[in-house]
Amino acid sequence: MKKLRIGILFGGRSAEHEVSLQSAKNIIEAIDRKKYEVILIGINRQGRWFLNQSDRYLRHAEDPRHISLHKGGKDLALVPGKKSGQIMTPAGELAPGKLDVIFPVLHGPYGEDGTVQGLLRLTDLPFVGSDVLGSAVCMDKVVMKSLLHNAGLPQADYLSYRAFQRAEIRYRTITAKIGEPFFIKPANLGSSVGISKVHDHTELAQALEEAFAYDDKIILEQFIRGRELECALLGNDEPSASLVGEVLPAHEFYSYEAKYLDEQGARLQIPADLPAELVSRTQQLAIEAFRVLNCAGMARADFFLRPDGGILINELNTIPGFTRISMYPKLWEASGLSYTKLIDRLIELAIEKHRQKTAQRT
Repeated sequence: MKKLRIGILFGGRSAEHEVSLQSAKNIIEAIDRKKYEVILIGINRQGRWFLNQSDRYLRHAEDPRHISLHKGGKDLALVPGKKSGQIMTPAGELAPGKLDVIFPVLHGPYGEDGTVQGLLRLTDLPFVGSDVLGSAVCMDKVVMKSLLHNAGLPQADYLSYRAFQRAEIRYRTITAKIGEPFFIKPANLGSSVGISKVHDHTELAQALEEAFAYDDKIILEQFIRGRELECALLGNDEPSASLVGEVLPAHEFYSYEAKYLDEQGARLQIPADLPAELVSRTQQLAIEAFRVLNCAGMARADFFLRPDGGILINELNTIPGFTRISMYPKLWEASGLSYTKLIDRLIELAIEKHRQKTAQRT
């Protein structure tokens, strides 16, 4: 049987560059080499694409604090046009040639926000995960929350500001709407980068500085006292929901440090200790949000569980972490789908989605 040629796209320009490298490493190690020929395409912090060798594509691969992309390899370009599915060198040389599917393992802007998805759509290449719209709306937390609100799905109170409104931000105005403490986040970022928990007015200025350093739009979210739940989703038009897991952070909140650097930073309880009715309700909310936000392929839905049993959607992540301590693959493994079989299914869904698109008239 002929192997499918799978391009793993990783690295990227966002602040989540190192997370992407960790995720890609785990996918590359888990993928079934009997079924797939794997082509490694690294993107450096400046946005240049490189053809990487499987034996030396990462430096400090076992150290999440110092992991980095190897700087070798040919420059590559993905060129829309007559050579559909082809990746070339800037000089026009076919290297590595035609690919069957791209697996973008890119977290944050320039990878998870619809930009790469648009490029792949232009080149008529099947790719894993959500399309342009689903990727874009889930990346922008303000747009995402607006759509969830319009659909009547429960979530915490929030406010948002653009950089030009900075002089209008008042602590009393914020707390009158969402209480205290509260979180300040960049609207278009993930992995808890740029997030601060504000306890009083003395911490506001620094938190704003931190969030606006990453984005010109920020979101301020109500602090919810409760449990943090997560549910993994897999599918296109008919998504399936995994078992529900619980995050028990050792830090004050589930920070970047706790997620990716400190293996003791959080305990993941899979499955969560919940009544069956609550599990079912969480899974159903996850599926509803997946459809409302135009997701495809995969997503991880994050929730808050209030002491009174109320469930609030926090967000959906369209390219969840695949690191060795990430919840998404762990949830599916606990649900009966191994890491290798999960990758198989994601590739199948990418091909299925592409066939549906190409069958439509243009």
